[in-house]
Amino acid sequence: MICCRSVHLMPGCDASVLLDDTANFTGEKTAGPNANSLRGYEEIDTMKSQVESICPGVVSCADILAVAARDSVVALGGPSWTVQLGRRDSTTAGFAAANSEMPSPGMDLSDLITGFSNKGFTEKEMVALSGAHTIGEVRCLIFRERIYNETNIDSTYATSLKSNCSSTGGDDNLSPLDVTTPVVFDNAYFKNLVNSKGIMHSDQQLFNGGSTDSQVTTYSNNPATFKTDFANAMVKMGNLSPLTGSSGQIRTDCRKIN
Repeated sequence: MICCRSVHLMPGCDASVLLDDTANFTGEKTAGPNANSLRGYEEIDTMKSQVESICPGVVSCADILAVAARDSVVALGGPSWTVQLGRRDSTTAGFAAANSEMPSPGMDLSDLITGFSNKGFTEKEMVALSGAHTIGEVRCLIFRERIYNETNIDSTYATSLKSNCSSTGGDDNLSPLDVTTPVVFDNAYFKNLVNSKGIMHSDQQLFNGGSTDSQVTTYSNNPATFKTDFANAMVKMGNLSPLTGSSGQIRTDCRKIN
């Protein structure tokens, strides 16, 4: 799912992540958090082509991303929300910002809280947005250190992950972020955290004796509360420094500026 990256806070909702490299700038696709990880570009191309054939020059790639994120969540059983439209597309990419501003999967809770706070999000909103990890997959490279060296992980779960992620090699082997219901948008992610089955270090940090434990517990017991809070946080995420008015442009091709 691509849209302001949910828990991965992109500098803005301007579809900069879709731009390919040019002679003038390096795109964000090869930035550390995105390389060999972020997928779905071709699907966005298809959507953009179809929209352009009906109403050319009207709907931005940024708005397509926002709507696609919402519709993907709904299709997998999650909540809906009203997507505010009118975003425009950036004319450059932020390779350095993508590397420096997106929270790392190796971060401890304090750094996660700071990173989200810097973008205007509360601890509660951070936990809610992290629930996006109820769907999707993650590379072995990202969680190897956790399953081989950390102790706050269910031993049976760690052993099962090691079968697809050896101590060396297989960096791009994928495992589900949510081992319980990997293709359903529900609150199982939080139940997994309570049972020490967070696949990434940053996931388990949300339930590891810190200030966010109680929020994780609330969501693990109340799926409706999680879905409501997630939807509200996604509306806020969609308003994270969008380009509007005469700023930016409406790209004809999401991969390149006009």
